Amino acid sequence: MLRHDEDAGGTRFAFTDRFGGVSAGPYAELNLGGHVGDDAGAVAENRGLVAERTGLPADHVLYLNQVHSAAVAVVDGPWRGRVPDADAMVTSRPGLALAVLVADCVPVLLADLRARVVAVAHAGRRGLADGVVPAILAAMRDQGADQITARIGPSICGRCYEVPEQMRADVAERVPESWATSRTGTPALDVAAGVEAQLRRGGTEAIRVEGCTVEDPSLYSYRRDRTSGRFAGLVWLPGPAR
Repeated sequence: MLRHDEDAGGTRFAFTDRFGGVSAGPYAELNLGGHVGDDAGAVAENRGLVAERTGLPADHVLYLNQVHSAAVAVVDGPWRGRVPDADAMVTSRPGLALAVLVADCVPVLLADLRARVVAVAHAGRRGLADGVVPAILAAMRDQGADQITARIGPSICGRCYEVPEQMRADVAERVPESWATSRTGTPALDVAAGVEAQLRRGGTEAIRVEGCTVEDPSLYSYRRDRTSGRFAGLVWLPGPAR
């Protein structure tokens, strides 16, 4: 269920895999995405299982309606009403786990261990180019963070993410480190490398949790399977929500 579970000075970082859930067919087993065609009851049960592993109530594990944007939601408690359309969120409240869903895009988990501020970002090709990473760093600093560390989760690698030449040029013009060549010598993008470069330019220590979603069958991959579930990156400050 958790391929990575790290306690970093009182802040928890975790990434799920696809095992230990109840979904069937192409979504088997631990699909956490409610927008991919899976049975809604199975997704809810899977999310409940993940919440149990965090030690939090299910409504204290927060998911966004991700739209490939640079929009950031500031979180101060469980969702009430409509879930925000955004691709990053930040909180200083303990007892709330922030979750980001991916199946090739880059899940980014962030924390300032001293200021006790945590955040997540969903960085795909569009989000990388549009600046979701600088946006979440700015939102964290608005919450008092100044010593941010990040975990970059598994995603499609540059060898596997073949794109048209013009698309590579357009993204690399904004984030040069994303320029890549596929294993067959065609134009490609390395979104994770671009994310890491943006984090480091923003003064943030970045550690990669390795894994290519296309190459690793324990992870979901839209590029590999087309019909696919979603795994998650999660970050939280343990303790009761204030």
